[in-house]
Amino acid sequence: MKVKIVNKSAHPLPHYATGFSAGMDIRANLTEPVVLNPLERKLIPTGLFIELPEGYEAQMRPRSGLALKHGITLLNTPGTIDADYRGEIGVILVNLSNEPFTVNNGERICQMVVAAHAQVEWEPVEVLAETERGAGGFGHTGKK
Repeated sequence: MKVKIVNKSAHPLPHYATGFSAGMDIRANLTEPVVLNPLERKLIPTGLFIELPEGYEAQMRPRSGLALKHGITLLNTPGTIDADYRGEIGVILVNLSNEPFTVNNGERICQMVVAAHAQVEWEPVEVLAETERGAGGFGHTGKK
């Protein structure tokens, strides 16, 4: 699938690192480093603007290495970029560690997965079909 992109950053276009990668690394586009103190969140610009086709979204997801090594993740994960959004992609990073973390220009801060989605049309009813699970949730199956 071809997707139009405007790259106002000083970095290469996002790309798949391997042949089977689902996500592309997204880089910070900063004029100076940004320090995230413990439990602090900040919107990090990317310099990227995209035009997705109707029926698709871009999901912004954390990078596992940043999460494991530094406690850095996305506050709203996955973040959704809708097909009709034309503004700059921004990423809300949060520091869940006990140490300050510095985000540098060009650092890979998250990954983007482009995925198809459907829109629903609600059909109001009085009763839902029965299933084996029923209304059980939040650990109802216990430990197995």
